[in-house]
Amino acid sequence: MTDKKFKPCNREQMFLLPPSLHEWLPEGHLAYFIIEVVERLDLSAIYASYGGDGRGQPPYDPAMMTALLLYAYCVGRPSSRKIERACVEDVAFRVVAANQRPDHDSISEFRRRHLAALAGLFVQVLDLCREAQLCKLGHVALDGTKVRANASKHKAMSYGRMKEKRDELELKVKELLDLAERVDAEEDALYGKGVRGDELPAELRTKQGRLKKIEEAMAALEAKARAEAEAKAAAGGEQPRGRAPEVPDPEKAKPADKAQRNFTDPESRIMKDGATKSFEQCYNAPAAVDGECQVIVAAQVTPAANDKEQLEPMVAAVAANTGEPPATLTADAGYFSEANVKALEAKGIDGYIAVGRIKHGQAPPPVEGDLGADLSVKDRMRRKLLTERGRTVYAKRKAVVEPVFGQIKQARGLRQFLLRGREKVSAEWDLWCLGHNLLKLHRFGGLPAG
Repeated sequence: MTDKKFKPCNREQMFLLPPSLHEWLPEGHLAYFIIEVVERLDLSAIYASYGGDGRGQPPYDPAMMTALLLYAYCVGRPSSRKIERACVEDVAFRVVAANQRPDHDSISEFRRRHLAALAGLFVQVLDLCREAQLCKLGHVALDGTKVRANASKHKAMSYGRMKEKRDELELKVKELLDLAERVDAEEDALYGKGVRGDELPAELRTKQGRLKKIEEAMAALEAKARAEAEAKAAAGGEQPRGRAPEVPDPEKAKPADKAQRNFTDPESRIMKDGATKSFEQCYNAPAAVDGECQVIVAAQVTPAANDKEQLEPMVAAVAANTGEPPATLTADAGYFSEANVKALEAKGIDGYIAVGRIKHGQAPPPVEGDLGADLSVKDRMRRKLLTERGRTVYAKRKAVVEPVFGQIKQARGLRQFLLRGREKVSAEWDLWCLGHNLLKLHRFGGLPAG
């Protein structure tokens, strides 16, 4: 022992007055900010779904539950079970939850019930960011990131493999049915017909279930192939070089043998992860990011790995969310096509889209001559990017959009979506992006006066 005096440590000490939640966290903490933001949001779509009959246990306050979920996405803890645990162990979560302890079933059900309305708050938070002058649409950078789906790639099967497996299972099911019929006949002869024999063997039920799933997946792929053929036929068919257009017959259209479908989340696809270079069951999650303070102004989810078809929908989403298109847009080579360049020009957007990759350390070729009208769209864009202004503007793209994905995926931990199906995953991606914008708003001065 020592004679040194220490401050008393008495865990049995009773409080004379009950503590206030406002004393639990320092002023300006993110938890208080989220509570204040939710007070400014229009939650009428959520409140409208509750009846006024007063029967049963009253639900948790929707404003509290909304704040709880938004705070969870801001700090990278969206799992309902982790939120439930945090409402007991984490002071900030306890403050947001008003010291209540909703269980994970209540949290999960609230998110499921109001998923579309919660995702719709993205535009309201974006409006707050614009009021605070955090985004000005002077320069918007567009890019996408692959996020793993809540499904294993080992639960996917190609159309060709489905045909092989279907034939194999049909043969096996027939063998098992023949066997069951023979056994029934033998047992009837031995024991009489009074014994029930309508229960299917477990192996037969399993094989029939797998066969049914494969047939459903094949039907879905075939329906998709017919729809694509109908779209091409309506457009006049494809125009092979030097030959007449080939108009496909939708009735004869069949999927390619390599066309795949996942049995767990059929809308997800196997894609190449840019970071690990491995192939995973993923969704492609593009985002348009404003160059002023890295605020996300549009976010979508697509099962298409190719980015070319995403540029026009994303530009339309920016205009829908903000009321105006961006003045300048930059995107990497994955978004380049002549149609995309012409679409930006038609909207009066100053576009800078890479036409190819330049190896690290390799100097770009010098710019010579004027941007003549006889140059192709690709050559004109290449020259535009090699001008002094083009190099300056395009150099900002990487610094605007790629750190956003790093913050969401590395800092806050988004590696795999929790939900399944494109519609639900899109809403989940909106919540992650909404949380990102809330963090930007909190960091750069908080809510605008209003």
